[in-house]
Order: sequence, then structure tokens, then C-alpha cells
Amino acid sequence: MTEMVYGAVPVRDGEPILPKWWRTIDKWAMSCILMLFAVGLLLGLAASPPLAAKNGFEPFHYVQRQAVFGVFALVAMIITSMMSPVLVRRLAVLGFVAAFVGLALLPFFGTDFGKGAVRWYGLGFASVQPSEFLKPAFVIVAAWMMAASTELNGPPGKTWSLALCVAIASMLVLQPDFGQACLVLFSWGVIYFVAGAPMVLLVGMAALVVFGGTLAYSGSEHFARRIDGFLSPEIDPRTQLGYATNAIQEGGFFGVGVGEGQVKWSLPDAHTDFIIAVAAEEYGLILVLVIIALYATVVVRSLLRLVRVRDPFIRLAGTGLACTLGVQAMINMGVAVRLLPAKGMTLPFVSYGGSSVIASGIAVGMLLAFTRTRPQGEISDLLSRGRAP
Repeated sequence: MTEMVYGAVPVRDGEPILPKWWRTIDKWAMSCILMLFAVGLLLGLAASPPLAAKNGFEPFHYVQRQAVFGVFALVAMIITSMMSPVLVRRLAVLGFVAAFVGLALLPFFGTDFGKGAVRWYGLGFASVQPSEFLKPAFVIVAAWMMAASTELNGPPGKTWSLALCVAIASMLVLQPDFGQACLVLFSWGVIYFVAGAPMVLLVGMAALVVFGGTLAYSGSEHFARRIDGFLSPEIDPRTQLGYATNAIQEGGFFGVGVGEGQVKWSLPDAHTDFIIAVAAEEYGLILVLVIIALYATVVVRSLLRLVRVRDPFIRLAGTGLACTLGVQAMINMGVAVRLLPAKGMTLPFVSYGGSSVIASGIAVGMLLAFTRTRPQGEISDLLSRGRAP
């Protein structure tokens, strides 16, 4: 039926999986991800020894753990990128159910590790943060629902996906984890926008988010403290934002030198949420611009490939994944330079953390699977046939 409607496109019958994968994958995007992971290990060599010394481990204990997490993440990324969109969707649905249940049970079985927010399950040898795995799975599920709603007699997918979005955001706010809640709302908004949402509705939703933020400011001491610190004209030099700001200023254009930075000895989250401050201090603005360029390359190349895709599900899901990756990186770096209030969000593939790097690997693997070149997969094919005499 597909060939009758769109026309047949020659394919290489019997081509082995690996050569076919290598021929169709976005090599530039994958190379950028590998470079980001390498940068993360490089910064880990500088940022993690103080934490290791504080906890009584070998100097590069956390770097070695990050390398192990990274291997799992890269393997997951490659395997996922070899899958068909249908298989990616099926696995994402199963992953979403598991992560959603895990998020719902956090108040009963989770731990905060002394950070004031119950976000993790402690396993002894490691910890798991369900929200990191829930984000990419939710993007796929929401895109599937919205794509299904465009079909004849399709389900009310936009309404269902909105209900899931609100439920997830509510559970995240209760942790409290306002950063991840905002990211989930943003990912749903992007997918809905691409699916053809009216601008008036999106503006109304933005107003509701502002109203919700006002209520959170009034009712949550944790949220209010972070907003007050962000709006204060003066930065307390003893806070994480104060240490990060000073480190970025000290780094200048070329940095103070490898291993010469001091912020890693003062910032408790130098290896996670504020890893970009370590990069700015020791390597200067040059490395920060390289990191930004790597993320921008992945996002822009993915969007350029997706804009040519005919399948609405692939287009919606891929756009949601690409934009979520880029915005998460923007939020992390924006907090460090005080453009945004502190949110406790990692820098994908660069910050230390098993859940973060593995979930990022799965998410990018899905994105690479959606942006692979496929026969009969581009809108231009349909348009050219429409112009044919």
C-alpha cells in the first residue's frame, strides 16, 4: 500500500545491519556526542578528586565510575540507534510505565541523600533517578499519542498526553524538583507546537505556568529561597552560585590552566550541576564555546533532518528529544552564569551521574534512530511527485 501511494524507492536488499546503520546514521551528531563524553571525562579528572578525598576514595574513583557509566550509555545509544522507529516506540512505552511507577513510589521508598529532595532510589552500590529515564520515554509516548490523534477516528491523544504531562509535573514538584518539571512541560509544549497547536493555547499555558510558579514561591520555602537568591542584586560568595560566578570570571578567555582551578575545592556539586564552572575556570571561554557548539550541532542537524521526514510520529518524537537535550544543556549553563535560578540539573554527557549519562545515551540513541536516512521517508519525495505532470 505504501508503494502504491508514495512510489517505490530502491533499497539494498540483504544489506548487513552494521553497514546499513553506518550508512544511514548522522555521523556528525554521533561524533559530537562522543566528544561531549570525552570532555566530561576530562573535566571529571579535575572536578572529582576533591569529592573523592572528602569521601575517602582514590583520587580518580568517580572518574572511573563515570567511564563505566559512559560505556553502558554509549552501548545503549548505539543499540537504540539501530532500532526501527516502531521498536523504539514499543520499548519507550514499556520504559515509560516502569519509570512512571518508579517516580510515583519515590515518596515511600526513595531517598534524598541529604539534598532536601527525594529523587533517588539508593541501591547501595549506586543510585537511580527515575525522572532521568522518564523524560525521553515521555517524549516518545506524547508524540505517539499526538500523532495518533491526527488519524481518522483517532484517539484524543493531545488530551491524554496533557493529562500525563500534568501528572508527571505534579509528582516532580512534590519532590521538589521544579527544574525537571519545567523540562517535562517544555517538551510537551514543543511537541504540541509542532503538531499544530494554536498560539493562543500555548500563551495560555505559559500564563498557567507563571501562575503555578507564583503559587510555588508562596508555598515552598525551597523554591522561594532559590528565586530570592537569583533576584538578589548581590551574590553571596559563600553560595554555589557565588563560587561558580567567581570561577567563571577568573577563567577569562584561556583559563587559569589545567589543574589550577580552585572552585572544585569549594563547590559540592562541581562534578555535576556546576561542571561548566570548572570548565570555564581551568580552560576558559574557549572550551565553553566548544561545548555549546557541540550541543548546537546535534540539535540543529537533527532538526534539519527531521523537517524532511513525512512520518508525523518520527517528526514529533525526534523534535521533542532534540529540543529537550538542547534546553537541558541551556538550563544547566544558564544557572552557572546566573541567567536562570538554580535548578539542580545535570549537563548531558558531561556531568557526573549514572542515571543522567545512561538516560542521555538512550535518548540520543532514539534521536539517532529517528534521524537515520530511510527510503520513502522524506517530504520532498511526496512534494516532487505532486509536482510531476
